[in-house]
Amino acid sequence: MPRDWTTGAEIVLIHSSDLHVDDDRIAAQHDGDGTAGLRAVLLTARELGADIVLLAGDTFDNHMVTAATIDRAGEVLADAGLPVVILPGNHDPVSADSVYVRGGFAAIPNLRILGMTHDRAVTFPEHELEIWGNAHRDYHDMVPLRDPPPRAMRWHVAMGHGHYEPPETWHNPLRPSWLISDAMIAATAADYVALGHWDRAAQVGDGAVPAYYSGSPEYVHTINLVRLRAAGEVVVTREGLLTNS
Repeated sequence: MPRDWTTGAEIVLIHSSDLHVDDDRIAAQHDGDGTAGLRAVLLTARELGADIVLLAGDTFDNHMVTAATIDRAGEVLADAGLPVVILPGNHDPVSADSVYVRGGFAAIPNLRILGMTHDRAVTFPEHELEIWGNAHRDYHDMVPLRDPPPRAMRWHVAMGHGHYEPPETWHNPLRPSWLISDAMIAATAADYVALGHWDRAAQVGDGAVPAYYSGSPEYVHTINLVRLRAAGEVVVTREGLLTNS
């Protein structure tokens, strides 16, 4: 049921990234099931009472995964029981031959794919929430948080898939592509920035805007639980990943 702001109810978001659904490395760790990480994230989201799941890039490891794995992932997403917003990353950019096109993912009712089913923004009017992000559309360099849109609803959440570089190393970055700076994070003026591309979980930026990497669930075994509280407070915690085993 839609939440009623007058009751003081909160919106619960689950943020994860870098699941790297595949036929090889992840599958080998889970008895051949490359979708195991995706299943675990969605199971955890349901158990924690999530309203929406945010997957901030590299949900798939590459566009060469088999049709069987794509179909299995599509079934997992369709059975999620709650809305899922996917931001394609540098491993799974939106393209004519992407897994999202091959799998017919645009037809999954509860799934929103930035850059495909929605250009840059998804709105959830029942929550007074807008979620925006710039999808990777090819394998070339891009600016993940470029051109932030103005706030259109009470809650404003950004998604980005790229590498955060702090001010002290900005002019000699550790990685050369898909860069994110303190200024770019602050310019979003978002209530929360859901980041992907790092395997480790971390808070980044200068603190003016809450910006977090969730880390890959395969490495950190956690997800980010984000509570948007009716009074305007944003509470972020890391919660353990549940599995069916």
